[in-house]
Amino acid sequence: MKVDIYRRSEPRNKLTYLIVPSGQPIPEEATNIDWQARQQGVHVDETQDLLHPFEIDHPRAQIEEKGYAITSVYHQVEAGQSAP
Repeated sequence: MKVDIYRRSEPRNKLTYLIVPSGQPIPEEATNIDWQARQQGVHVDETQDLLHPFEIDHPRAQIEEKGYAITSVYHQVEAGQSAP
């Protein structure tokens, strides 16, 4: 699946990632956060249980349910080890 990737900074030098199907806007419930666009039209295997390096659990299920997939608070990425 081709997706657009966004990132936001979190407390304690952590990062959260959000992916949406390529070319689609971030759904309204997630737009109140300051997301920074990182990459567009990136191919990812959304069938993975955990999408590395963005640390997103069950991306396909999340996209089907919400229209986007997001890093869990339990898997936030250390800023020094961030994904692209």
